[in-house]
Amino acid sequence: MIKRFLLAAAVLCAINAHAEPLLSSLLKQAPGLHADALRQALNAQTLASERGLVRRSNLLTVIDYSIRSSEPRLFVFDLARKTLLFRELCAHGKASGDDITSFFSNEPGSEASSLGLFITGETYIGHNGYSLKLRGLTEGLNDMAEERAIVLHGAYYVSQEAIKVLGRLGRSWGCPAVRAEIAHKLIDTIRGGSAIFAYYPRT
Repeated sequence: MIKRFLLAAAVLCAINAHAEPLLSSLLKQAPGLHADALRQALNAQTLASERGLVRRSNLLTVIDYSIRSSEPRLFVFDLARKTLLFRELCAHGKASGDDITSFFSNEPGSEASSLGLFITGETYIGHNGYSLKLRGLTEGLNDMAEERAIVLHGAYYVSQEAIKVLGRLGRSWGCPAVRAEIAHKLIDTIRGGSAIFAYYPRT
């Protein structure tokens, strides 16, 4: 057990050292994104890639739920080109809070957002239009995502107009929802095996 722990720690140290230049470059392009959110996302994606769970390792999506919903908090990066592709508004679940999130859950029926690493799957046309299936890889945090039908989709309540009226975005049943105008393009960019990391600081 100790040997396994030390090996895991050594791997994470190596990942951190390798990722720091990339981290610094990406953060300069992503105003508002917290460094720890991106650092954890890069680490999680690297470990999942080593296990063969990430097919499109050049892409990384980070949702920083420590940012209020009325500000952009979903970031899509092209890691190969070291560029930011999207910086977007993103709604959270009804039970997770108002403008600021305070609660997360993995439980069916909770109507709360989930944290951790997801892998994008297939697209489909559903109740919310063009949508993207997500598979949660973090045990105990988001591994019920498929059973909960947690997907990425567009929504009318993700807009500047909603912010003007409500002081925040509208809220989903737990899905990360984005602007309807950008949903199709964003989904087509990240579908088919890229990583999404949903972050919130743990105290």
